[in-house]
Amino acid sequence: MRRAIVKHRTDFLAIVALVAIATGVAYYILQNQRLRIPFVEESPFILKAEYSTAQAVTPGQGQTVRVSGVRIGDIGKVDLDRTGRAVITMEIDRKYEGLVRTDATALLRPKTGLKDMFIELDPGTHAAPEAEYGWRMPLHNTLPDVNPDEFLASLDRDTRDYLQLLLNGAGRGLKGRGTDLQDALARFEPTFRDIAAVTGEVRKRRGELRRLIHSLNRLNAEVASKDDDLAELITTSSRVFRAFASESANVSATIREFPSTLRQATTTLDKVDRMARLLGPTSEKLVPVAGAIVRANVATTPYAREAAPLLRKDIRPFVRELRPLMRDLRPTAHDLVEAEPFLTRSFVVLNHLFNLLAYNPEGREPPDKATREEGYLFHLGWLQHQVANLFPSGDAHGPGRPITTGGTCATFRALLENEPEAALLTGFGGVLTDPTICGGGQP
Repeated sequence: MRRAIVKHRTDFLAIVALVAIATGVAYYILQNQRLRIPFVEESPFILKAEYSTAQAVTPGQGQTVRVSGVRIGDIGKVDLDRTGRAVITMEIDRKYEGLVRTDATALLRPKTGLKDMFIELDPGTHAAPEAEYGWRMPLHNTLPDVNPDEFLASLDRDTRDYLQLLLNGAGRGLKGRGTDLQDALARFEPTFRDIAAVTGEVRKRRGELRRLIHSLNRLNAEVASKDDDLAELITTSSRVFRAFASESANVSATIREFPSTLRQATTTLDKVDRMARLLGPTSEKLVPVAGAIVRANVATTPYAREAAPLLRKDIRPFVRELRPLMRDLRPTAHDLVEAEPFLTRSFVVLNHLFNLLAYNPEGREPPDKATREEGYLFHLGWLQHQVANLFPSGDAHGPGRPITTGGTCATFRALLENEPEAALLTGFGGVLTDPTICGGGQP
């Protein structure tokens, strides 16, 4: 045989290459058909599920088992048990062993309109124990695929006709608008995520929902047993509503006042809120003051006892005697209050004048300095000394230059009549009133 192989070496190598290629192609095809090769791949983890019908389920055609869209195994075979239920065997990959729990659910769903089926598996919650090898999922945890004809058969003839019109109209309206429909459906993705989150939370609360439905059932049964009481309640409510209807005008007027009332209440509550925020810390700080007030009251009690006779015998009579004077002073105080702005401005001007006179820009100079910068008050004394030197004439009334004014008596009288402010000069010296000087109509 070795001699024959060596003699036909080229043919032998070609046959070996063809066998290797055929083996590789066969392995690739079997892998894509999801067929497990004995002794090469490890055996799968077997689970079973009961269904009322297993239509369109064909093992060996690549029908898979998925969790959240991820493949975890394949559909192995389909059997029929003695009760007429279809039992589908699920071959789960070993790396997903322990994922499925005993409260898992399985739905048969088509991938395409050609009924290319797969099982959408919900592995359950961690509160349930793990499913063991060969565990059989009960019928109430599974749901088969529903055919469109079954759904349409449950509708009456008119509804089917309307549905047909709707589908035909939708087909004509969406013709050539597939991209727009795709964009519109893409916008619903956040909504679908939120709905999925809500349904997930609802699913976690199955027990609470079960108790809620049971409680509602008991409540409805109890209400149904109290039909007479319900009838009386409805009759009484009808009378109440009629009374409300008869007061519709007053109710409308009240409701019209609600907006302004609510606005005012909102404003007031905002102010009260600010006051409360300030009042809280203030009240806490006043707690020590309250204790101090008690101690102060105890300390001032002897003083109050001594001061009470003085108030009664001395201060009260003094106040009663002072009241007439205060009533007389009230107009004067009122006038003084009105004159107060003018007095204030006058004193401000005087203050500025005195500040100007007393202003010393360099401060008090040391005596050893050659030049000194003094304020106006210092120079006013110097000015008075120079005036005395400038006007050295004086008499018994002191230094000063006398002023001599000349004019006739008629001129001075006319001047005094035209200047009422100067009338007080009429009596100075008695010159204008002396008949010997300005008497007898003589000038």
